[in-house]
Amino acid sequence: MAKTGYFESMKRKKKMKNTLSNILLAIMVVLSLGPIVFMVMTSLMDHNAIATGKWIVPNRFSNYVEVFEKLPFGIYFRNSLIVCSCVMIVALVIATLAGYALARYKFPGSGFFGILILSTQMLPGMMFLLPLYLDFVKIKEATGIQLTNSIPGLVIIYSAFYVPFSIWIIRGFFASIPGELEEAARIDGCNKFSAFIKVMLPLAVPGIIATAIYIFLMAWDELLFAWVLLKDANVLTIPVGIRAFIAYTTARYDLLMAAGSVVTVPVLIMFFTMQKKFISGMTAGAVKG
Repeated sequence: MAKTGYFESMKRKKKMKNTLSNILLAIMVVLSLGPIVFMVMTSLMDHNAIATGKWIVPNRFSNYVEVFEKLPFGIYFRNSLIVCSCVMIVALVIATLAGYALARYKFPGSGFFGILILSTQMLPGMMFLLPLYLDFVKIKEATGIQLTNSIPGLVIIYSAFYVPFSIWIIRGFFASIPGELEEAARIDGCNKFSAFIKVMLPLAVPGIIATAIYIFLMAWDELLFAWVLLKDANVLTIPVGIRAFIAYTTARYDLLMAAGSVVTVPVLIMFFTMQKKFISGMTAGAVKG
């Protein structure tokens, strides 16, 4: 009887913990989705009702039509996709090679070098804004290469900023892969490069995809450097375009929320289509290293 009572007590405690955990998770979900729901609902309301605080049924889809009429979203989407795609490719290539080297090859100072790479993320990006801008101006004066007010200049800056943390993510993932697999490939006749391409790289795909999503999302939302470097309308990215749109549509919160809702759609599509790979990549990379 004593043992039965003990087990019943443990079951009740476990059930209570699960209930509390579910309640806590539900609250977190509501807090996370609340701003998104508010943004979408506000985007479908009349701006006069928003200004007066009057509640109406959110069914004004014409706000989205008006946004596309007043804002060249096509140009902004094109520029953002070009920038994000180029940055993702460049940063992934560098981070994959560097992460593999740090995870598999031990050299004097390798541990310190890995920590040094991660420590660069402690420095605020604003510190580099003026020096980089002046460097780009000097490069143009010396060589004639236009890096300010251009997409290539933005790609260079974003790649430099997102490579360090990407190296750290991929390094952890490569470190979680058993070294015996690479050794077996070497025994079968592969050299170091072919073992990396044929064995290690396919196993690292979830981690690489997780890193790619991280790079894409960070580049998609970045505003500070794009706002300073880009001036012409034909090279503006989405954050800069919406920032300019805010000044153009004073007190038109309905249009602002509609623009914000449109911008989140590509990000949501990318995340949900690659959700499993993203989660498996992030958790696997945290196992070891």
